Amino acid sequence: MLLPITAFGHPTLKKVAQDIDKDYPNLDVIINDMFETMYYSKGVGLAAPQIDLSIRLITIDASPFAEDYPEANGFKKVMINAHIIEEEGIEWSFNEGCLSVPDIREDVLRKPKIRIQFVDENFVSHDEIYEGVVARIIQHEYDHLEGILFVERLTSLKKMLLKRKLTDISKGNIKVDYRMKFPFQYRKKIK
Repeated sequence: MLLPITAFGHPTLKKVAQDIDKDYPNLDVIINDMFETMYYSKGVGLAAPQIDLSIRLITIDASPFAEDYPEANGFKKVMINAHIIEEEGIEWSFNEGCLSVPDIREDVLRKPKIRIQFVDENFVSHDEIYEGVVARIIQHEYDHLEGILFVERLTSLKKMLLKRKLTDISKGNIKVDYRMKFPFQYRKKIK
């Protein structure tokens, strides 16, 4: 099932997500729905906070980058309870976008190598090292679990220049090819 993507400004995107256990309700369905939503929205990664669930769950399929980055070939993962243990190397710039922040792409600095611990969809533990564009995708999605959006990693000047676009996104004044959940909808429900 296609799920709405939570838009910039929504409170769920600012929360630190919680670890879950293998008995989390409908986890298999959520994972399948996240992949379906990610593919439909033309993303390469999706974190649960982007579908309004504050849990430590990431889906990734880096294959669209495979032509330019060999490490992305066949890289498809589910990461549950992910925790980056280490980041190393000289930061490099890469142009990033985000389904929760549509129509904005900016260069972001990140370290090229990470070590991450997580469990997969079968709750098998992993402690792995990734480099290059795969590390970058993981770091971007991992930030969502920590309540951070890529635009927060930009300079103060860049953020100031993007302020109006970000306000428009949070108000739903944007056209996208996928369903979104905007913050103003959330605020109306809690009144």
